[in-house]
Amino acid sequence: MNRKDAHVHNAIMQYSEKETDFESIRFVHPSLSHQEFNSIDLSTTIFDRKFDRPFYINAMSGGSAWTKKINAMLAEVARETHLPMAPGSVSAALKDPSVADSYTVIRDVNPNGFIMANLGADKTLEDAKRAVDLLEADAFQIHLNTPQEIVMPEGDRDFRKLEDNIVSIVEGLDIPVMVKETGFGMSYQTMHHLQSLGVRTIDVSGTGGTNFADIENARRENKEFAYMTDWGQSTAISLLEAQPLMNQTTILASGGVKNPMHILKSLALGASAVGMSVQFLHGVLTKGVPATIKMVEEYDEQLRLLMMVLDCQNIDDLLNTDLIISGKPAEWSRLRRINIEYFASRSQSK
Repeated sequence: MNRKDAHVHNAIMQYSEKETDFESIRFVHPSLSHQEFNSIDLSTTIFDRKFDRPFYINAMSGGSAWTKKINAMLAEVARETHLPMAPGSVSAALKDPSVADSYTVIRDVNPNGFIMANLGADKTLEDAKRAVDLLEADAFQIHLNTPQEIVMPEGDRDFRKLEDNIVSIVEGLDIPVMVKETGFGMSYQTMHHLQSLGVRTIDVSGTGGTNFADIENARRENKEFAYMTDWGQSTAISLLEAQPLMNQTTILASGGVKNPMHILKSLALGASAVGMSVQFLHGVLTKGVPATIKMVEEYDEQLRLLMMVLDCQNIDDLLNTDLIISGKPAEWSRLRRINIEYFASRSQSK
């Protein structure tokens, strides 16, 4: 099986509704609300652009005939719902132009949409420019995936140029750039260092969703990296780690975000928007494009209803909701000296 096809196949096989660290975060129910459904504003701003909804399609496909069909379906969903979209890494097209159409189909289907190109931090500024031109991209994702690379039999074994590449791409592209993890989460130290490199948008992309260490280990005959299954930090924990950086950096969340409540909790923890991959892949592959468009509309409605319950008119209001943090995120925060008591009484500072 083509490696890109195997990634998508294994990601779908991992799809589940199992609990994540988001279940250790609870809103304090306010009982009284002053909101009206049609007045709820879900809009958010990322990359200096305003979007109607605070979530986007953070895909993982491209590089084969099958993933071309998937990207076309996802692009149709993005076009009809006005969601930003990113494909998987465009590196396959840079190596083999014959698969470029598995990425360019996104722009063909959605000519006016907001599209992000995606390459690993091992790629150069020139590679990034080629990827941007290929997709006529509006923004650029640099992904970090060292655990995946070390488990991948043919993966990279030299990470010395990652930082230099990040700096040159951030400084050299004339479109916004984000740095994202690939499902292993981020620490405060990592995010602070990225900030010092000039990065202004970070997707923490934590554990709880697609596990690329597991995906690559499944390709190994002896499965010898099985102990990497739980490597990294969850999205919830990564958002807690990001707290000191929120005023200087746009933080995005992805990884294990499976429903509108997870989206809402991510936003309440300071994320400006939330990316989802497998939810959309599972949707288009098992239910089709119309049903996936309906899912987006249902998410929209549910988010508005939940915000009414929380007495929040807009995304900024969520930052004044009270959150009780327990379980693994609480223990992590205690050891990392993150003040989670602050979240329990934020509404008192209104």
